[in-house]
Amino acid sequence: MLSRGALVAFVVDVLLGVVAWWLAFWLRFNLDIPDEFARLAWSTLAWCTLGTVVGLALRRVDRHVWTHTGLPEISRVAEGVALGGIFTAVAVLMLRVPDFPRSVLLLQPILAFLLMGLARAAWRIQAEGSLQGGTPLVVVGTLDQASEALRALRASNRWRAIGILSPLRTDRGRTLQGVRVLGTVADLPTVCAAVDVRAALVASPPGSEQRREALLLAAESQITLMTMPRADEWLRAESAGPRKVELEDLLGRAPVELDVQGLAGMVSGQTVLVTGAGGSIGSELCRQIARFGAARLVCVDVSEYAIYQLEQELQESHPQMRGIYYTANVRDPERLLAIATRHAPAVVFHAAAYKHVPLMEQLNEIEALRTNVIGTLHAATVAAQCGASRFVMISTDKAVNPTNVMGASKRLAELAVQAVAAQHTGTSFVSVRFGNVLGSSGSVVPLFTRQIARGGPVTVTHPDIVRYFMTIPEAAQLVLQAALMGRSGQIFVLDMGEPVRIVELARMLIRLSGHTEEEIPITFTGLRPGEKLFEELLADDETTLTTPHPKLRIAKTGGQVPDVQALQQWIEGAGPAPSERDLRAWLKAQVPEYQPR
Repeated sequence: MLSRGALVAFVVDVLLGVVAWWLAFWLRFNLDIPDEFARLAWSTLAWCTLGTVVGLALRRVDRHVWTHTGLPEISRVAEGVALGGIFTAVAVLMLRVPDFPRSVLLLQPILAFLLMGLARAAWRIQAEGSLQGGTPLVVVGTLDQASEALRALRASNRWRAIGILSPLRTDRGRTLQGVRVLGTVADLPTVCAAVDVRAALVASPPGSEQRREALLLAAESQITLMTMPRADEWLRAESAGPRKVELEDLLGRAPVELDVQGLAGMVSGQTVLVTGAGGSIGSELCRQIARFGAARLVCVDVSEYAIYQLEQELQESHPQMRGIYYTANVRDPERLLAIATRHAPAVVFHAAAYKHVPLMEQLNEIEALRTNVIGTLHAATVAAQCGASRFVMISTDKAVNPTNVMGASKRLAELAVQAVAAQHTGTSFVSVRFGNVLGSSGSVVPLFTRQIARGGPVTVTHPDIVRYFMTIPEAAQLVLQAALMGRSGQIFVLDMGEPVRIVELARMLIRLSGHTEEEIPITFTGLRPGEKLFEELLADDETTLTTPHPKLRIAKTGGQVPDVQALQQWIEGAGPAPSERDLRAWLKAQVPEYQPR
């Protein structure tokens, strides 16, 4: 059924078709219609009206929103009036109306199309004119990129484009959608000063040179840099217009291609359990799982505050889903089994872990083993006992040739999962390795942000230290994809793209905050215990196998599957404060590639 607005627009189109009928007669007889032909026009007007209604209805012109009329909509209008004209012509010719001027049958559709097109253009101009308020800004990007941005800006009354900065000097002086090209990207400070603008919208893609150049210039000139929302933000309905440029926009991470139908089949209508649900990756997994239509989401975390925050968020964003929230420790197998038995999850995602390298390297080594190894062993065993079809463990790039206890504990956890997989063939067990995620708790980005807010300095351990980074939503989406694709016992490696120098990351954050390195200095503090200059993600052809997904590879791993009972006995029998030397020696015996520093 048509809405009131759509019905009014359709009636206006039909009336314009009627006006075109009379205009056609008027033009045919040189602006003076003889009485007998006026009577002829009246007698056949019903067929013209019916033809217009039928033609426009067949092409669903009633669905168009006039404010956003473009070439596809105009094409449908043309098809509709053409069909209406054919209908009218056939009716008039079949009725054999005497002395009917056939040129009218040709003129009427042409005039109807022109009138309908002009009506839409006038409406769009009026609508866009009402949105010409708002904060002025300049658009940075090629003409194609700027064109997309200008269309998006016209739907907002908060922003108004008054100029374009193109990377091509030859574009200077050209006009796009009524907005003039004022210069190149290098002219950003001078152009903004000349037109008294304090904001710039970067339309170029994430990671592009134009974005980086604009960031440098904006920081020096106190210009607020804006961009359009990413795809995941549109999906979360977090933003409907320009927002400030963030670190993710400068790293150039391409959107993840997902098997949406397959993931919906895996999650939709199912019960899913997530451990570590209150953490950075765990909470994003919960958001993605809720988005794919899980019937019940069982969220487990040791932190009361984290699980409370997650509960509040999911109740607001997905009220139709039943969320079940537990404070529980994965090191307690009886509690885990009771939760899993009660809810019988089809899929279990194990994200609970200790991950802070320096903290786990000194004084807390046994805690890393108890949570990362024994906790994983309990979660995997419980998944099999409750009949889950899939179990996915979140691992890390630090598990590859580890030099610290945290990395070695995660490698041992991978081996423990493979051992459980060998014992329980009814459940598919996979692990997923990836590097650092931007903005996760304990990562360098929140640390740098706090240091910048305090006025500096920003502390980096080494000028040459590099890390792989991806966004939290990207990591969670790829974990879901790996869960769908994986065969039991496999370890997936995510394509993290190109490594990023941490010092460059710090510089970008300083500039994003509107400061320069003179205002916020960077100091180097030296590598911390167990820290490497680079992480070996090993996503190359020598150490991994390709999969149908371009961002997922399967690790070619060796290593002997451990005796899980012996593992458990040693770790649980080590006492509250075992000898660091004994612990590292035992860990190296379990993970021969572990090389403590």
